Amino acid sequence: MHAAERLSGGPDVPPTAAPARLEDATGLPPAYIEVGQLDVFRDEDTAYATKLSRAGVPVEFHLHPGVPHEFDSIAFGSDVARRATADRVRVLKSI
Repeated sequence: MHAAERLSGGPDVPPTAAPARLEDATGLPPAYIEVGQLDVFRDEDTAYATKLSRAGVPVEFHLHPGVPHEFDSIAFGSDVARRATADRVRVLKSI
């Protein structure tokens, strides 16, 4: 299995559940995407946010400098985790 196939899942995984498989993002709902700079999913998340934006989908994207995947669980009391949590609450309240 090629790397792209591993990232995109098998044929039973819909493209909306595997951003690497999504060809056309037109008509998807607004998105809130955040990722740590050191997160293994950083590049995929960034590409997905770009794909959505280019399709005219409103996107709020946050790249948190210097933090890994699960930064908010590892250091939940840190400034960056508190800011991320506040952003999530703000977005959820706005829905």
